[in-house]
Amino acid sequence: MLSFQRLDVYKRGIEFLALVGDIVGDLPKGHAERADQLNRAAEAILRNIGDGAGRWSEADSAKHYKIARGEAMECAASLDVMKIRTVIAPGPYEEGIRLLEAIVSMLTKMI
Repeated sequence: MLSFQRLDVYKRGIEFLALVGDIVGDLPKGHAERADQLNRAAEAILRNIGDGAGRWSEADSAKHYKIARGEAMECAASLDVMKIRTVIAPGPYEEGIRLLEAIVSMLTKMI
């Protein structure tokens, strides 16, 4: 296991990506663009955490953690849009926001 894979923030990101799979699987037809955007942003959280952990300087690491934080915020906005459009159930929405709040909080402390 690599060092970043032990980070709580990475583990919460994995949980969120798994939840995104369920959310996307439950979306009605006609929402492929929303599904794709949410998937890409959720994956980008993980990629940027891994990338940041592999950097030598704190400033370079922080840059990637900031990007991951922005992607998490984008995911929250995507969930809000889905809620407004009534294409996401309350349970998955609330779980997603809970995970994202934890991710954003941890990344903020890492910057």
